[in-house]
Amino acid sequence: MSEAKAGTAPTVLRIVLSKRLGALRESAGVTFDEAAKAIDVTPVTIRRMEKAEVGLKLPYVRQLLAHYAVPAKEIEEFISLARDANKPGWWHDYRDALPDWFSVYVSLEDEATLIRTYEPHYVPGLLQTEDYARAVLGAGVGRDSDGELERRVALRLKRQELLEQPNAPALWVLFEEAVLHRPVGGREVMRGQIERLFRATRLFNVTLQILPFEIGPHIGAFGPFTLFRFEMPELPDIVYTESLSGAAYQDQRPYVSAHLEALDRLSTQARTVEETRKILEDACKDRT
Repeated sequence: MSEAKAGTAPTVLRIVLSKRLGALRESAGVTFDEAAKAIDVTPVTIRRMEKAEVGLKLPYVRQLLAHYAVPAKEIEEFISLARDANKPGWWHDYRDALPDWFSVYVSLEDEATLIRTYEPHYVPGLLQTEDYARAVLGAGVGRDSDGELERRVALRLKRQELLEQPNAPALWVLFEEAVLHRPVGGREVMRGQIERLFRATRLFNVTLQILPFEIGPHIGAFGPFTLFRFEMPELPDIVYTESLSGAAYQDQRPYVSAHLEALDRLSTQARTVEETRKILEDACKDRT
């Protein structure tokens, strides 16, 4: 994966099937040019299909699988999955409030078994209160109308339902102490947000660790990032980084390994889970 572009918002299932399609082509010993000739398209189209940059057109998929000598029963099973993969995710209902480059993030978030995040500036979206989210989103780039802002807030709150599902992912957040002191939305908003973080420490699937000021410079200081891990073997760990105008999704092993090492090192420098819970508890009392 690479930098997300407009129009690129595949579901995780589509990403997985696209990778499987490429693996089947390779195991059949078929080149990009040969696959392209089989369905009368360009080799670039085949590459884009295998990278999930375009939808999986079922007639094309069926022809390619037949060309790769895949058994008829397996073809039908693949087609059935591809049909599901082409269906828009629940977040499609919020497309007016969701840039395409972030649609990929929501798709990954929805299917991950583990989400590890380093955040130096704000409380991560999955743990924000409504008022805190409104203040953060309202300070973003652009000139949203009140209606547009409320749609973005509603989407953020909808994403949070993920943590309450039976198959909820494990969420491990490392955040800077500055997050607790940066005034967002005023005193009452911050008090509600810190109380929300304290309650989150009681969730079995949520791990919170604070990075105190006193550790000084550290490996994560370059900016926020998130690492996703999945149950599906075809899908490697994916690292998400964000910029002012877009985002990048990387699954190359050296890139992912560097970020995984950074998370591991930061977790040893951060306050323990118990210490973090106590810090949040004290912060709640200080703000009453």
